[in-house]
Amino acid sequence: MRRWIYILLTAFPFGMTYSAFADDHGPQYDARLSSYDYPFAVHTYEFDSQRQKLEMAYMHLPAKDNRPTVLLLHGKNFAADYWQATASYLHDKGYGVLMPDQIGFGKSSKPAHYQFSFEALANNTKALAESLGIEQIIVMGHSMGGMLATRYALNHADRVEKLVLVNPVGLEDYLRYVQYKDPAFFYTNEQGKTIDQIRAYQRKNYYDGKWSEEYEALIQIHAGWINGADWEQVAWNNALTYDMIFTGNVSNEFDQLTVPTHLILGTRDTTGPGRGWKKEGEDYPLGRYDRLGETVIEQIPDGYLYELEGVGHMPQFEAFDRYRQQLNKIF
Repeated sequence: MRRWIYILLTAFPFGMTYSAFADDHGPQYDARLSSYDYPFAVHTYEFDSQRQKLEMAYMHLPAKDNRPTVLLLHGKNFAADYWQATASYLHDKGYGVLMPDQIGFGKSSKPAHYQFSFEALANNTKALAESLGIEQIIVMGHSMGGMLATRYALNHADRVEKLVLVNPVGLEDYLRYVQYKDPAFFYTNEQGKTIDQIRAYQRKNYYDGKWSEEYEALIQIHAGWINGADWEQVAWNNALTYDMIFTGNVSNEFDQLTVPTHLILGTRDTTGPGRGWKKEGEDYPLGRYDRLGETVIEQIPDGYLYELEGVGHMPQFEAFDRYRQQLNKIF
């Protein structure tokens, strides 16, 4: 929490309104967020992938007393820094915590060309963990990170002790109900984004119309990128990484999970990628998290459901105390 207060005091002078972040006086960040501070020391893992050298930024808090390490996987609209409170909670309990920025996100490389898939990102992340001498791991993902966490557990089950999903997307097969869109479609949308639009979307869809300084701090990365000289590069990576949410379906493989799987769901969440371009005549209600939990947990051989009534897509921020109570049952 101290870090968020520091950001607000330095980047948000007294008397300035939220909308001021969208103008030339707001923060300006390059593609790698070189002037944006993370809450813990940032390291870089260099590797070769798809005929190019890439760098994955990550934070690592070593385990205490031989406790397991928890791999925290971020969502589509975030970077690894937003795991601060969860990481501190886990580390205080003795767990190691590994928080990478996936390629295309946060402080990691933003390649001009990359075949993004959850399989590729899972392999990259597994290699990172192995480079740190971490063999067995607990995988935890939020939003898009939940799809990646599921793919990691499916493909590398022998390295995973348990799987924890926090309001993941991918609980349903989106392409069954919506039209496929080329990355150019998402790139056009990204280019036209303003920080006011991002704020309005998150206020409506994440926080039930409410807003706070803590929520505002979470979107400052986006404000700085939009204002920065590398926005075109960042926007293209943002567009490319949408594709795997639609083409990387994991919902048809929940029955193949072989590790204990814990599903934490804020039931007010209605996140439904592609809702705006459904197939003609399709009336399936995407994003009914108040129903999806029971449906999904029946498919998972060793699954556990923890529902947070009246909470939306961001339980780790909107209702941290209630979220932590659920974590206490898992860790």
